[in-house]
Amino acid sequence: MGRMFGFLSLVLGLAVGMYVYSKQMQSTSATAGGAPPKATISVTGVKTDLMSIAAAERQYYASEGKYTSLDELISSHFIAVARQRPPYSYDVQTSAGGFRVTATRSGGDDAGMPAEISVDQDMEIRTTQ
Repeated sequence: MGRMFGFLSLVLGLAVGMYVYSKQMQSTSATAGGAPPKATISVTGVKTDLMSIAAAERQYYASEGKYTSLDELISSHFIAVARQRPPYSYDVQTSAGGFRVTATRSGGDDAGMPAEISVDQDMEIRTTQ
């Protein structure tokens, strides 16, 4: 009788563990937005590039006292980022009081990929579907 009780306890414990695991996996996939892995990897790379460009823009401002274009950041070796990461291309708009680095998606409607991702002088990432 003791062995049967131990076996039933083991089976019940495994069932509860599997239930908790399945709920955890559902919540994890819901947070990822259900985007395909390739889209998630691409968007993460673009966000990393935007943060690098924004950090270089802030560094340039600290040394030169003004914001500048992406071409100038690259040519003055403040950053070593390509001008695009397909299907996104990068652009920097500057003003006396700040800057905005934008990645714009070209081409069709790729599932799970925002149409535009941007970051400004506050280092806050914004996306537009």
